[in-house]
Amino acid sequence: MRIGAHVDPTDPLAEATARAADAVQFFLSDPQGWKAPQPRADAERLRTAAVDIYVHAPYVVNVATGNNRIRIPSRKLLLAHAKAAAAIGAKGLVVHGGHVSSGDDPAAGFDNWRKALAYAQESGGFGLPVLIENTAGGENACARRLDAIARLWDAVGDQQVGFCLDTCHAHAGGEELLGLVDRVKAITGRIDLIHANNSKDGFGSGRDRHDNLRGGTIDPELVVAVIRAAGAPVIVETPGGAAGQSGDIDFLRGQLGGETSAR
Repeated sequence: MRIGAHVDPTDPLAEATARAADAVQFFLSDPQGWKAPQPRADAERLRTAAVDIYVHAPYVVNVATGNNRIRIPSRKLLLAHAKAAAAIGAKGLVVHGGHVSSGDDPAAGFDNWRKALAYAQESGGFGLPVLIENTAGGENACARRLDAIARLWDAVGDQQVGFCLDTCHAHAGGEELLGLVDRVKAITGRIDLIHANNSKDGFGSGRDRHDNLRGGTIDPELVVAVIRAAGAPVIVETPGGAAGQSGDIDFLRGQLGGETSAR
């Protein structure tokens, strides 16, 4: 089991060393912007590194929406990030499930996801696994609650997408962590990555505010239980920089013992 952290993109391998991390996740461009990623000077170092690489797509990407001015650019940006992530040897591209607008038919959002994947396939494919991540808030979200994720997977599950399970998002989104892995796998058949985060806010709050694993409102043992049950690589997206994230990584290694693989 590989454990790492979401880090600053300037020098991800140095950030990995600072945390003794087995893996890193980072953005390839402004997470709140629409600019396509540029080629990285350290691409060869990243491709050949012992550290596993994951990329997170910008938060603005929403391929589910009925708003053409967002949906069409989102498709293009998602594909651009996937190709750029593949070029640096990333093991997956994480993207939020997105949402439809209030009053819109949720079924259209799931179908828009299907169309986005078809667009990518017609454009030569993503080049790496795209991992759809559950989200914390929104009554019109496509991947907040398990019933919505089931409808999403009915639309896209045959297209070899993967799933990223975020513990903070699940808790804040109103899904109990106890037994969650089995419930998710009954829908998706897989969990490819865990975002191991505590939550500053309470159960069902709908608020996406991460905390360190031994802080927040989630019993840390529940986060550990999710990781153990999933058996997937882990990324902590917790505050405190290298010190805070190193503490979270050390905590997980201590709890999971021989199940982890330190570099």
